[in-house]
Amino acid sequence: MQASVIISTYNSPLWLKKVLEGYAHQNRKDFEVLVADDGSDNRTKEVIESFQDRLTQIKHIWHPDQGFQKCKILNKAIKHAETEYLIFSDGDCIPRSDFVTTHLKYRKKRRFLSGGYFKLPMELSQAIDARDIENQKCFNLSWLRDHGLGTSFKNFKLVSNQRITNFLNKLTPTNPTWNGHNASGWKKDILAVNGFDERMRYGGEDRELGERLINKQVYPIQIRYKAICVHLDHKRDYVTEEDWEKNNQIRRQTLRNRACWTPFGIFQSAMAR
Repeated sequence: MQASVIISTYNSPLWLKKVLEGYAHQNRKDFEVLVADDGSDNRTKEVIESFQDRLTQIKHIWHPDQGFQKCKILNKAIKHAETEYLIFSDGDCIPRSDFVTTHLKYRKKRRFLSGGYFKLPMELSQAIDARDIENQKCFNLSWLRDHGLGTSFKNFKLVSNQRITNFLNKLTPTNPTWNGHNASGWKKDILAVNGFDERMRYGGEDRELGERLINKQVYPIQIRYKAICVHLDHKRDYVTEEDWEKNNQIRRQTLRNRACWTPFGIFQSAMAR
């Protein structure tokens, strides 16, 4: 096993099934999949079990539903990962067949990789089926346009020409950050900053991990136009202004103090609990 793919999810079995279909059709098989489940019901368990024979190794990492606790379940999955290199994505992001290969190709010591996603409208998200994932049509611009995709500069995210993607990664004004839907790094580096801060709910919680990695002199590499996944549309009923403000305060402290470690991560003292 060369990598551990950690996928976060919560009660989205239809979307998760499409995502796992994407990992079942990767151009390599030497990776494990850990589904970090933030308290879903049995429908998610049934989807995962249906892929037991198609993915070399798949694990269901679960805890009871106590509201949005993504950071906590991700930390639990990190501890269960059996390889040295961790790739993170979400249960609403279907990976292109070269997704794992791309992350492994560009990994470097003391670096983490920063990718993006190509967001689809709801109608297209619902239209994609297992066959479209197997034949990779859902990553084909012509097919997507035929199914209602509009024109946008963002469509360049689906270009597979290496010279063009190299140019776009240098051109993009988007800073390389830790993006939970598409990022990767060495397990030892993530453990060295104590993983995700479990105080944080939705809103920049992924970025804060990346900021501590940078403070630890583990710097990002931009692969926004190389590691491709399509993002399935969904509602975000869990988003609150209160959580955003709390998270922003934690991030400001991280940046101001140049913090490399959170006491509220994988390894917690009695005081932190």
